[in-house]
Amino acid sequence: MSKEIKQAIGFAILRTAAFLVVFILALIIFDIARKGIGALSWDFITEAPRNGMTEGGIFPAIVGTFYVTVITALVSVPLGMFSGIYLNEYAQKGTLTRIIRMAIRNLSGVPSIVFGLFGVAFFVQGLDFGTSVLSAGLTLGLMTLPVTITASEEALKTVPRAYRDGALALGSTKWQSIKTNVLPSALPGMLTGSILGLARAAGETAPILFTGAAFFLPNLPNSPFSQFMALPYHLYILATQHHAIQKVRPLAYGTALVLIVLILAVNLAAIIFRARFRNKYNR
Repeated sequence: MSKEIKQAIGFAILRTAAFLVVFILALIIFDIARKGIGALSWDFITEAPRNGMTEGGIFPAIVGTFYVTVITALVSVPLGMFSGIYLNEYAQKGTLTRIIRMAIRNLSGVPSIVFGLFGVAFFVQGLDFGTSVLSAGLTLGLMTLPVTITASEEALKTVPRAYRDGALALGSTKWQSIKTNVLPSALPGMLTGSILGLARAAGETAPILFTGAAFFLPNLPNSPFSQFMALPYHLYILATQHHAIQKVRPLAYGTALVLIVLILAVNLAAIIFRARFRNKYNR
């Protein structure tokens, strides 16, 4: 068999696999949209649940998801980016650095429920933050941190070595060369990885299940130490734990559709940020 035939077969397999993944994803989104579009309305977006969550809307859950995502971003983005910069630019090659990288990669694969249990032990009980927006946000921040570190480090690796050497040859310090030559080129990839990590965190249920999410709270959280409603947990309750599952099934599909739209919006923001930064620094 010639190399051309092998290459054609390989590309055909890859295209088929990609098509199947996209087709299945589109099928799932279409089914959720078809069943949830009827529940969407202005009242559904702006009102609180009523009558045992069988009526009303999901506004407190939307706001709670936003609050906890903001805390997650404040924790994971700066820590993740600076950790990636240290590992790629400053850390000495050796056994310790390899162990740290291996630990970070392993943490990326830890189930989210484990981070939730850690959040209960450390933030809720150890630091006495209680079940709150702060505990949930910090837990999600730790869960997202390995992804942000890895994405930042990989983005920095794509920057040619000549960018650093050229700045150093002109008398710049190491940090000046990183700030002026390396970061502008690596920032699109770093931001993209960070935003995608936040999108994953916004859809997680297990970490917030133990650390702050509430079944029903008609009022918005008034401090970082308040409990909150969140879209993933709200959807989990409507789909599996509600006393009238069949009655609230349309509301569950509507909640799922809103959550998908929000996550897609975050992913779209990542694409736009990456494109703008690339165009800016290419010029």
